[in-house]
Amino acid sequence: MADINLKEVTLIVGVVAVCYWNSLFCGFVFDDVSAILDNKDLHPSTPLKTLFQNDFWGTPMSEERSHKSYRPLTVLTFRLNYLFSELTPMSYHLLNMVFHAVVSVIFLKVCRLFLNNQSSMIASLLFAVHPIHTEAVTGVVGRAELLSSIFFLAAFLSYTKSKGPDNSIAWTPIALTVFLVAVATLCKEQGITVVGICCVYEVFIAQGYTLPLLCTTAGQFLRGKGSIPFSMLQTLIKLIVLMFSTLLLVVIRVQVIQSQLPVFTRFDNPAAVSPTPTRQLTFNYLLPVNAWLLLNPSELCCDWTMGTIPLIESFLDVRNLATFIFFCFLGALGVFSLRYPSNSSKTVLMALCLMALPFIPASNLFFPVGFVVAERVLYVPSMGFCILVAHGWQKISNKSVFKKLSWVCLSLVIFTHALKTLHRNWDWESEYTLFMSALKVNKNNAKLWNNVGHALENEKNFERALKYFLQATHVQPDDIGAHMNVGRTYKNLNRTKEAEESYMTAKSLMPQIIPGKKYAARIAPNHLNVYINLANLIRANESRLEEADQLYRQAISMRPDFKQAYISRGELLLKMNKPVKAKEAYLKALELDRNNADLWYNLAIVHIELKEPNDALKNFNHALELNPKHKLALFNSAILMQESGEVRLRPEARKRLLSYINEEPQDANGYFNLGMLAMDDKKDSEAEMWMKKAIKLQADFRSALFNLALLYSQTAKELMALPVLEELLKYYPDHIKGLILKGDILMNQKKDIYGAKKCFEKILEMDPSNVQGKHNLCVVYFEEKDLLKAERCLVETLALAPHEEYIQRHLSIVRDKISSSSFVEQPIFPAGKTSGVEGDKIPTENVKEIKSEPRPTQIIKTNDNKSQSKASKQLGKNIDKEIPHKTTKEIKEIEKKRVAALKRLEEIERILNGE
Repeated sequence: MADINLKEVTLIVGVVAVCYWNSLFCGFVFDDVSAILDNKDLHPSTPLKTLFQNDFWGTPMSEERSHKSYRPLTVLTFRLNYLFSELTPMSYHLLNMVFHAVVSVIFLKVCRLFLNNQSSMIASLLFAVHPIHTEAVTGVVGRAELLSSIFFLAAFLSYTKSKGPDNSIAWTPIALTVFLVAVATLCKEQGITVVGICCVYEVFIAQGYTLPLLCTTAGQFLRGKGSIPFSMLQTLIKLIVLMFSTLLLVVIRVQVIQSQLPVFTRFDNPAAVSPTPTRQLTFNYLLPVNAWLLLNPSELCCDWTMGTIPLIESFLDVRNLATFIFFCFLGALGVFSLRYPSNSSKTVLMALCLMALPFIPASNLFFPVGFVVAERVLYVPSMGFCILVAHGWQKISNKSVFKKLSWVCLSLVIFTHALKTLHRNWDWESEYTLFMSALKVNKNNAKLWNNVGHALENEKNFERALKYFLQATHVQPDDIGAHMNVGRTYKNLNRTKEAEESYMTAKSLMPQIIPGKKYAARIAPNHLNVYINLANLIRANESRLEEADQLYRQAISMRPDFKQAYISRGELLLKMNKPVKAKEAYLKALELDRNNADLWYNLAIVHIELKEPNDALKNFNHALELNPKHKLALFNSAILMQESGEVRLRPEARKRLLSYINEEPQDANGYFNLGMLAMDDKKDSEAEMWMKKAIKLQADFRSALFNLALLYSQTAKELMALPVLEELLKYYPDHIKGLILKGDILMNQKKDIYGAKKCFEKILEMDPSNVQGKHNLCVVYFEEKDLLKAERCLVETLALAPHEEYIQRHLSIVRDKISSSSFVEQPIFPAGKTSGVEGDKIPTENVKEIKSEPRPTQIIKTNDNKSQSKASKQLGKNIDKEIPHKTTKEIKEIEKKRVAALKRLEEIERILNGE
């Protein structure tokens, strides 16, 4: 085996870069969404051990809905991407391109085992540019193929060095081979098939046996005419070690998936659930289909499920001829490679092994798979194809008559393949471009119509999306998912009647429930979401809440581990004012998934409903332990701490609100509540800053406007409060406390009695029983010197609030003035202020829901938090004038009462400020 040089490596890497440079500008599409965008295993907050407990898509292997694809090392590379660039697609695509270049270089080294330098280079270049690889390289999830191939080829190269001098066994390369096989398998399951290639290599290449020679030796041994040669014994020992190691890996793999196969439906792989001979005829026909894609990759499609390849239901189907020709050609190559000891036959044999053995896991031979044809699984088999082509070209080019023609044809193939790859990459730019390109190849696949609809739906183009979803139902009338998509789109278009009809159609296609069984049939777990979606739709009608609950319970009866059904039912039970049952539902969901931050958050909301703030805070904290950036938990736990009134919790509340605004910088509620915390801590300038930021983001923020004005009023900046109050009353002209505060400032600071009077009169128009507004209007009458009207007004106010001492006192003073022969004014309102303004709890408009269909995730309901505004009960300012005829003793008595009133006011202010 000749070593590869830097020039060859540079050429291969350069060709890969030219073919795949435009893949760097593609996004996350198709399976990338589940494997990357929706996979929490990529996040640094997820413990590393979780990668080895979940499948490729982030679902626990123990759950029935798990795909059972165990590729933790591949997910680890995704996690490294996320660590450096989070969800920037370019870095993911760049690493895929690098891995493909590495595979192409290692493949060149493998080719040197069987081909000359020139043919090896041709095989490697053909592999580097082959369009069939775009799904594995440009699709980010194809990294599983790339990583597995690196260790696959490395394991094979290691095994080729296991033959020592004098045909002895070199155990170090064998041990390294076993290790690399295990690593390849942890990247993707097909990595284990390299053991079969190593066995074939050992027997037919390293030892040089042919099939006739093996048969002759075995026959002689069985007849007792000879013994097994020593070299063959050593070969058997090596093969036994390899096979035992493989068996051990298989046993571990079976334990990992807990002896359960993934659930696939007839839509994923129609032939798998078809009767004999349809199943066998179709599966056999799929082999020449895959071979044709390698030979002529002109029409590539990202999804070959459903009706892409119709079932072969009869022996008379003309497609059986293609199957027959394929097996004849394969058989001829097999006979040639096993019968003759030449180098050419050995090359063909290894090419056939590379084509066939890695394809076995995808062949439906031992177990059904979740696809009909998948271009990405041809990544390793294409290596054998490229070796065959290069070897055939070598044979032809050796004949002088065909030499120039062979070079022209080869150059044309490599050039056209490179162009096709470059063009095909653009199909993966977005989901819309990918699925539209697939529809050009096949219009009989309902899944493709659905996926184009999903792409348009993500762009909020619901009208166009509906057309594609409806077309999917026409192409495949019994496709449950298509009817669910139609229902969801009708719902998004606010056509609830049609939405319900579509969901009911989907529900009618579901198998009937069989008591005592989790599944009435092997159905796709996501199809059970039809119960969730229908229940979510009809529960908008208050009279149908019980019907919605029945649907949730029906889903649970079909699948007791259906976590989302418990979550959705918990929210419904809260809506039905059954918090205890809601708590039970969420606890059941937590039994299934204790690492779900949203579930702990929802349980915290239940505890708030149950008036258990301490338990609520504990659950909020648990949610934040699992996800320190859980925005709703950050916000609502901070509000809970703030409303608890415990000073020791305020620093943590502030810290969480700061984290919240870092995650949600455009949400005015975060800034407002930081302002309220600052008011609690008497940090007036900081409070002013946060309030202004909240108002800048939301000009009509009622609570922020009022509390900013109140802050100015409390800090002797009453004139600065006036424009803020004007802004508040522009948006909310019926804001009573704003009118009271404005009237107070107008009377006491601006001396605008008429403006203050208009404020208080407007309050009484809206609420005739408002004590503060009525009292302050009485003060206005007094200022206008209309004492009789002031008296009548105070009598009416006292009737509204007979226990208010300050009203009784003020009425007494007015009556004294009326009865006095002298109209010299005396002190009437000791605090020197006109109105009482009390802070209120103002809704922060922070109720949020997270819903998704057709696969609902966590539906998060937050409590209607109200943030405490700070104010004091401020009595109105008025001019106090003394009566000269009073004795000194009487004047001292009045002053004593004035001091007592002031103390009472300060006490009220302290009580309110301590809330």
